[in-house]
Amino acid sequence: MKNIEFKETKIGHFTDLEHGTGCTVVICEKGAVCGVDVRGGAPGTRETDLLDPVNMVEKAYAIYIGGGSAFGLDGAGGVMKYLEEKGIGFDATVTKVPIVPGAIVFDLAVGNPSARPNSEMGYKACLNAKENNGEQGNVGAGTGCTVGKVLGMERCMKAGLGVESIKVDRFTVSALAVVNAFGDIIDPETGQIIAGAIAPEGNRFLGTESILIQENIKEEPFKNTTIGVIVTDAVLTKASAKRIAIMAHDALARTIRPSHTMFDGDTIFVLSVGTVEENVSRVGTIAAKALERAILNAVKNADTLFGIPSYKDIQLGEEK
Repeated sequence: MKNIEFKETKIGHFTDLEHGTGCTVVICEKGAVCGVDVRGGAPGTRETDLLDPVNMVEKAYAIYIGGGSAFGLDGAGGVMKYLEEKGIGFDATVTKVPIVPGAIVFDLAVGNPSARPNSEMGYKACLNAKENNGEQGNVGAGTGCTVGKVLGMERCMKAGLGVESIKVDRFTVSALAVVNAFGDIIDPETGQIIAGAIAPEGNRFLGTESILIQENIKEEPFKNTTIGVIVTDAVLTKASAKRIAIMAHDALARTIRPSHTMFDGDTIFVLSVGTVEENVSRVGTIAAKALERAILNAVKNADTLFGIPSYKDIQLGEEK
């Protein structure tokens, strides 16, 4: 388990390995200033409009990520139930309303397509939440994640959930990534594919980017998405949190090729939980680096599931 530090938050997972799905929650009981940036062409989200800097509510109390495509958004109801029982949320006078933005990934092509995260699973993920949770790979919302699906599920590879923390001077920036990308995963240090579409003979990567350049891929039935959650104890406004979410998308561009396609619902949330004054551009640069590493960790820690090979079991060369 990776040693990480998510300030003022807890991370919890519900993992259904039998059916190939799950959900993850990042809880901030005190509330956190929250921003979001949605870049993919096929997003599945909730409460993201509320995070626009021009809108009223300043804080979120949890971020929910689920498998199950749009069905999986139901799991956020369990998160709201858990927080309501604890008296946590936006004070609306007559009650406290837990603000729980969220997003989903399409994992219905892995395992049982009838199994999706529901309210009960979201609630159990909250019960499992703990500080500095370093679980990675086939856990939570990463359970059914795959990458490199340009030629369908028979040529793809397993991915999952990854985390990373970077501490600089007086503040920390941490990232959680749920990687279910249409494209291939690239190690930016080497420029090489580490997971992606595999050739029929099974001895090399095909290169999704090259395939798209050479062929007209009109429709991809297996939808995709990479979701990121950044947590920092640097002071942010909703506007600056959104700016950091925008900058953090650089991590996807560096590690996923192609990213932000019409087949993806790429979304990044940013939570500010601290009191450390810091330059926004510096925080955003570190956030992108932390998310970059979390994406690589999500792939390197995934295990083969339902016959879909993982990085641990298959490390190939790239087609030239």
